[in-house]
Amino acid sequence: MTDVDVHSEDAPLDLRFSDAELEAHREHITSFISDTVDAAGADGAVLGLSGGIDSTLTAFLAVEALGEDGLHGLIMPSVANAEDMMSDAEAVAEMLGITYDVVEVQPIAEKFFDTFPEAANDRMAAGNVYVRTRGILNYFVANHENRIVLGTGNRSEAMTGYFTKYGDQAVDCNPIGNLYKQQVRQLAAHVGVPEDLVMQTPSAEMWSGQTDESELGLTYDVLDAILALHVDGPLSKAATVRNFDVTEEQTDRVVELYEGSAHKRSMPPAPDELTL
Repeated sequence: MTDVDVHSEDAPLDLRFSDAELEAHREHITSFISDTVDAAGADGAVLGLSGGIDSTLTAFLAVEALGEDGLHGLIMPSVANAEDMMSDAEAVAEMLGITYDVVEVQPIAEKFFDTFPEAANDRMAAGNVYVRTRGILNYFVANHENRIVLGTGNRSEAMTGYFTKYGDQAVDCNPIGNLYKQQVRQLAAHVGVPEDLVMQTPSAEMWSGQTDESELGLTYDVLDAILALHVDGPLSKAATVRNFDVTEEQTDRVVELYEGSAHKRSMPPAPDELTL
């Protein structure tokens, strides 16, 4: 356990767990991982390692649940990845003693770009190619080794649709999917993730220099507060704005993200049953 303070004094809401709650979540998640692997009749799990806090915490908990041999890491660099993040990903794998492979995504993505060059300059479309290619590679290895694919999505991302459909959410389960970002950082510090990784700037690695908070237009502290109080919680917009350090515009932005991403949290729709 570390004494890293992951709570910003400027955060509108303190979502930190007690030590007892942290241990309960740790045990709950590790049991979930081992139970999911067992239920699938699998021999372990595959996890894409990015060097970011979500994948790092998931890796730490997966090794607790499955042992070193139970987790195979894939590090998948492209021009969208910062070199220091890839170095962090390798450091995490070596710290945990797991088997890992480095697979270059760029040559694969370039084949897509060559096929439809008019789409290659669309930053969002091209960014999603990188993410979806990593998802394919995860399953390619997992199928070959009789493993499941672990996701790294957290509650904040899921509620706002901040993930790529059939990309980073092309997974078998999301072990940390019930945790807001602030809680992810806290649990990571609790299980011994180094401080520099706990406090690293989050990025979806869709293009060079991309960060989560710049794309969302909100800090995670503000996002988490509005989600917990207003979207997940019982407070009206007016009460949220009146009692906490958030604005009406920020609250509207979070609601817009939540409502606009509903399709990402559901199975692809089909027509209603037709009665003849």
